[in-house]
Amino acid sequence: MELNKKKILVTGADGFIGSHLTESLVKSGFSVRALVLYNSFGSWGWLDHVNPAIVNSIEIFSGDIRDPYAASKAVEGCSTVLHLAALISVPYSYQSPEAFVATNVQGTLNMLQAARANGVAKFVHTSTSEVYGTAAYVPIDENHPLQAQSPYAASKIAADQLALSFYRSFELPVAVIRPFNTYGPRQSARAVIAATMMQIAAGKKKIRLGALHPTRDFTFVADTVRGFMAIAESDRTVGEVVNIGSDFEISIGDVVAEIARAMNVDVEITLDEKRLRPEKSEVDRLWSNNLKARELTGWKPLYVGREGFARGIRETADWFGQPQNRSSYKADLYAV
Repeated sequence: MELNKKKILVTGADGFIGSHLTESLVKSGFSVRALVLYNSFGSWGWLDHVNPAIVNSIEIFSGDIRDPYAASKAVEGCSTVLHLAALISVPYSYQSPEAFVATNVQGTLNMLQAARANGVAKFVHTSTSEVYGTAAYVPIDENHPLQAQSPYAASKIAADQLALSFYRSFELPVAVIRPFNTYGPRQSARAVIAATMMQIAAGKKKIRLGALHPTRDFTFVADTVRGFMAIAESDRTVGEVVNIGSDFEISIGDVVAEIARAMNVDVEITLDEKRLRPEKSEVDRLWSNNLKARELTGWKPLYVGREGFARGIRETADWFGQPQNRSSYKADLYAV
């Protein structure tokens, strides 16, 4: 399908991936409406840090996906919905599971209802690799069993199934994108790469982290954004779940070593008990099979293998190395 026929709605446009996606869509010439979470400060999240010339061409809609009226108004006049708005922190989901149901499940239902009522031509729903839990086999393809090891993962499984049910029940043209661990500039400091870089940039030599043994498939944000656009444009993705990952597995311990090399420092890792997940909740291994994305859309990651990961880490470290970019972070605070 052609994305440029009408306006594209991006929910969660104020967040890490959403801001990069919104910026990329505008640079590609698309008309974009950005749904940002309303707040009394008038903040548009990371969009406040994007080139003003780009932001000035975006239609900003401040609202809340938990409100069905706001969801309906946001979708009006849009042909495509890229739905990223969600609560995403695993540690915070232990503390406030009801908030995750309200946002990730009820909020997604509101967006689906609004999309159906407005005759949207494509609805791309954002999933997460956390829905797979610890890998039963690798690399993980889209047929891998789903296993919720946190309230966050459970809420996303429910939201994924709701989205697919709207395709099967009402023929709403839904595609589910399932990104693996995205990293890059603007990422929340609750994530291990950003947390490590923030501590190093603050001059710390002893880095406080949680478990080092789990492995992840880290995908640079530019590749994830290209995945969103490819899935949105492909008619073949309707009714499908599609992994977006780098097809490269690395342990958290090795990630920290790569960051230290990129930032030219020697660091000592100290265990921070607050950063450990409960034993049965820790996802020990994630490694993406991205063959389906390649076959359906032609997408493939540009940051490939160890070399590509090192390049992405260097680019991310360069961004975190700029004091103005760190001004929105609190280096001494563990962000859940």
